[in-house]
Amino acid sequence: MLNELLLFVVSILPVFLIGLYIYKKDKEKEPLRLLVKLFLGGFASCILTLIISMVMNLIPIFAADTSNLNLFELIINVFIGVALVEEFSKWIMAYLISYNEEAFDYLYDAILYCVFVSLGFACFENLLYVAENGLFVGIIRAISAVPGHACDGIFMGYYLGLSKLGSLNNRKDLKTKYLILSIIVPTITHGIYDYCLFSGKVIFIILFFVFIILMYIYVIKKVKKVANINRKMKYKNNYCPNCGHIVDGNFCPVCGRKNE
Repeated sequence: MLNELLLFVVSILPVFLIGLYIYKKDKEKEPLRLLVKLFLGGFASCILTLIISMVMNLIPIFAADTSNLNLFELIINVFIGVALVEEFSKWIMAYLISYNEEAFDYLYDAILYCVFVSLGFACFENLLYVAENGLFVGIIRAISAVPGHACDGIFMGYYLGLSKLGSLNNRKDLKTKYLILSIIVPTITHGIYDYCLFSGKVIFIILFFVFIILMYIYVIKKVKKVANINRKMKYKNNYCPNCGHIVDGNFCPVCGRKNE
């Protein structure tokens, strides 16, 4: 009984701590019922992932044992059969639950929403993996897989927020561009993560550790930066007319043009 309790705690503790960190960065707290829906949406995204994967496994390359694939075949298997399927499943839940929510009025909100979906996914996945494989796997996943899902959620949320901003400013081009990026970017980061692990090559394992360290540093900086944007999204002329980047001050941070 104590062993099962320990495994349960190890499974959910990293999810709780990361969720708490992201939540505390939100200056105008989101409705609790919305966050619960998003977290449970992460559970639902696991089920959706399983359904899509079962269909894709009808195609040999996605059903194959990754250890039997060459490096090119592994790219297809990992980036499409794993990363894209999982990130799309999480994205569709985040989009359906939160995109048209009245509470969605800050850029940071989207990061919070997508991270909660990602943590719901990670929690469900973690409970299964740790129960089956034990404490050591739980500890390893606490510093790798769970933060990895959260990082993917941060990338997803950042671009989903920019898409929402484009929608509010009647910029359909930017809305569509960032909506696509909100799926593609986390798929790429997730794919790199899995590819380095599944390759079984020493050089890729080394690259894996370099990659996750750099990614963790980058997303922590991104979270702090976006959390400090205090202006709501519901105002006009948020975009630089020169390069289209979001402007939250007197000058565009990309091209330097003055915000009139």
